[in-house]
Amino acid sequence: MEESQKLAILESGKNFFRTAIIPNHINNLMKLELKNFNVNPFLINYLAAFLCGDTTPESLAKALVYPRVLGTSLNTTFGMQTQIFISELSQITGGASGIDGIDIEFVDALDGRRKYCQCKAGPQTINNDDVTTILGHFKKLMGKARIDHLKLNFDDLIVGVLYGDKLSSNYKIIASTYPVYAGVDFWEHLTGDRNFYYRLSKVFGEVVEEDNIDGSKLILDKVKELAEEIQEKGGL
Repeated sequence: MEESQKLAILESGKNFFRTAIIPNHINNLMKLELKNFNVNPFLINYLAAFLCGDTTPESLAKALVYPRVLGTSLNTTFGMQTQIFISELSQITGGASGIDGIDIEFVDALDGRRKYCQCKAGPQTINNDDVTTILGHFKKLMGKARIDHLKLNFDDLIVGVLYGDKLSSNYKIIASTYPVYAGVDFWEHLTGDRNFYYRLSKVFGEVVEEDNIDGSKLILDKVKELAEEIQEKGGL
């Protein structure tokens, strides 16, 4: 892959975070209310003390907000919005596919063969039904290739996982028949650059700096708001 295409992917990644991830992340933070949390009273006071050394309303609020904002909420948003990035990726590589069940087509930078790829966000993001669907799409494509006398190998049908490496058992079922490339491996097959995965992950963080987003202030403002609500309630 040409360096210009790699740079376009990096810029597309920034745009993806700038337009799809960050606004949703901030919006979900702003919408948080105490009623949104399913609080375990046996744990929340312990967690507050473990985190902050006390169980003041502010510490309780931090124990609620930090895990939600820095983990659960963002993971959900990323998973839901990934298809946007995949669509942009297919346009940059010129490999948008019209084949049912295939997200992107590209010439493998390592073996030079054309790959038909279904993309997934992460290593734990598919269930049993997804396995059946993916295998069904691939089987149908292999059958069509035989009818049309196309030279298509099993290794030409792949699942590309955008990040991670510890694949779930569902991915391993697919991998017993078709290649599943995850994280570093996927991006290397696409770009030919073993380090591209790390270049891409780094630019996502650069967006926050470039756009002067003060995430810590946004979080602390929400902590203060929830702390006042906890104070009025008399504790958790």
